[in-house]
Amino acid sequence: MTWDEEHDVVVVGAGGGGLTGAWAAARAGLDVLLVEASDRYGGTTAYSGGGMWFPGNAVLRDGGVADDADEARDYFRAVVGDRTPQTLQDAFLAAGPRLVDELLTDEALVFEPFPWPDYYGGVPGAREVRQIRALTLDPAELGPLAGTVRPTLKVDRAGEHAPAELVGGQALIGRLLLALSRLPQAQLRPETACAELVVDGGRVVGIVTENADGPRRIRARRGVLIASGGFEQNAAMRTEHGVPGSVTGAMGPEGNQGRAIRAAIDIGADTDLMDQAWWAPGLAHPDGTTSFSLWFTGGIFVDRDGRRFVNESLPYDRIGRAVIDGQRAGTVGTTYWMVYDDREGLAPPVRSTTLPLAPQEEYVAAGLWHTADTLGGLAEAIGVPAEELEATVQRFNGFAETGRDDDHGRGDEPYDRAFSGGGSPLVPIAEGPFHAAAFGLSDLGTKGGLRTDEHARVLARDGEVIPGLYAAGNSMAAVSGTTYPAGGNPIAASMAFSHLAIQHLTESEER
Repeated sequence: MTWDEEHDVVVVGAGGGGLTGAWAAARAGLDVLLVEASDRYGGTTAYSGGGMWFPGNAVLRDGGVADDADEARDYFRAVVGDRTPQTLQDAFLAAGPRLVDELLTDEALVFEPFPWPDYYGGVPGAREVRQIRALTLDPAELGPLAGTVRPTLKVDRAGEHAPAELVGGQALIGRLLLALSRLPQAQLRPETACAELVVDGGRVVGIVTENADGPRRIRARRGVLIASGGFEQNAAMRTEHGVPGSVTGAMGPEGNQGRAIRAAIDIGADTDLMDQAWWAPGLAHPDGTTSFSLWFTGGIFVDRDGRRFVNESLPYDRIGRAVIDGQRAGTVGTTYWMVYDDREGLAPPVRSTTLPLAPQEEYVAAGLWHTADTLGGLAEAIGVPAEELEATVQRFNGFAETGRDDDHGRGDEPYDRAFSGGGSPLVPIAEGPFHAAAFGLSDLGTKGGLRTDEHARVLARDGEVIPGLYAAGNSMAAVSGTTYPAGGNPIAASMAFSHLAIQHLTESEER
């Protein structure tokens, strides 16, 4: 075969996982090329809070946070069940602390514990602090790379001014880029997409890239790692695999089209969880989009019959799945409503809508926000039975008075109280006029992708390993299956399996 260039390792995608893989390979002395389809580095990680869920790691211990590996494993298994192989689950949990130890050997990579309750607080082994996150970073430290970090969603999509410092997911991406910039073995190539995988004798030996200069054949002597995100922005691919929701509610970067996943499928790779995503309730906006929303300080969600159908203070993925269940049952529409009173005014009691709000009058004009002096009048405006809505609010107000939600358990788990200062999240709906805001389904990215083993090696449809090909992040079928065990789980899994991939291709070559 003829090649335009050669490297030991080719990494596809520059999110938290891809950058971790490139860093690990370069630290091992390998010649690494990282290609990124967009003009910015960071992927979905840069949009996120940047939390990493690595139970029992050194940063937690040094911060005085006690954790037990056996309890963490029992918790993860109880939540995920047998939807994914235990070997895969165990590999993830064991890899996390080892990866953190290695990251801490690089002075550019500095972390701190981040309090954020696990998402199934009623399951034994759940903890209120298991996440870590990168310390804030001054962009000036990145020099010429400072402008290459993907902005936050509010900056990228809404044109807000960028904050002075890199925080959360941006800090993680910035620190990984800083670490990589000090390793001469690593090359970063933006605006370069992976169009094909090259196979020779059943082994993946390289990729074909496309950019403004045309196609280029790049050999990977050790292996190719696909960590290029999901396909949430690809409407046709969502329809093909039956992913609920639409691109109008997708929070991932526009470049997340699943092209590298497709390239692997074309050479016989197996997939799993292709109808799944990291779900969330999404506030509906006048431009037709819905945006990931959390931190509700009041309000209840009602279905087509004017009845509550979910604990509104649950972690976002669990609410999203309740919405999907209701939609499949026909009780919840594509649009559903948050009902609340006037104690905070017209705007819904939502502290984080991911994207900034448009002027209030635009929501009213679009029929997305309604107001009425009575609950009966509000019911008529949003098309639900008045008697049912009135009874629902009366019953909920009774729960607020007693502090116990007998219908949906709102307030029973630590996460439920994370945004109410530890107090009850049950706020009565009593101060007129009454309001309703339209919500839809949103997602933080698809989580279905290439099926792998515990070394992140991609498997063929017959279950055999495809030599030379690895996957991680949202390009890989999620280790957590159909659940979202904890905040920081997606980024942590992406980083952990990228690291496992590099460990395997390095050790197997040495043997």
